[in-house]
Amino acid sequence: MFQGETAITVDDKGRLAVPTAYRDLVARECGNRLVITYNPFEAGSLYLYPEQIWQRVRDEVSKLPSTQRAHRNLQLKLIGAASPVELDGNGRISIPASHRSAVGIEKKAVLLGMGDKFELWSEQAHHAQIRQTIGDEDLSAHMLELRL
Repeated sequence: MFQGETAITVDDKGRLAVPTAYRDLVARECGNRLVITYNPFEAGSLYLYPEQIWQRVRDEVSKLPSTQRAHRNLQLKLIGAASPVELDGNGRISIPASHRSAVGIEKKAVLLGMGDKFELWSEQAHHAQIRQTIGDEDLSAHMLELRL
């Protein structure tokens, strides 16, 4: 559903404009509603889920036994930090200050369409991630089978 990389500016109130290429899709498929939460696997980024997909993810993560520390940490980062947002009349969403601060998002960010969700990265973390993965030779057997 979502794909591509877009440089984003976050205003002084913590709002970002959803790229126009995605606005109709977000309105039609998501009812203008997204859920923002932490990316539990990589520092420096947030996940933005369409509400319906978020509900499925939330339910799956909730089923994990919280008595196991790894499960509890995942539940805290995904469910405990989840914040619903809605596009305003100008196609903007507000990113909670706590989320921006935790992942280092200031004025410049990068929005990545990742299929069923968006990832919002601080510009610095995104550049570091790209530099780290360029030339990475740690390819799995599954990756070698892809026809890129």
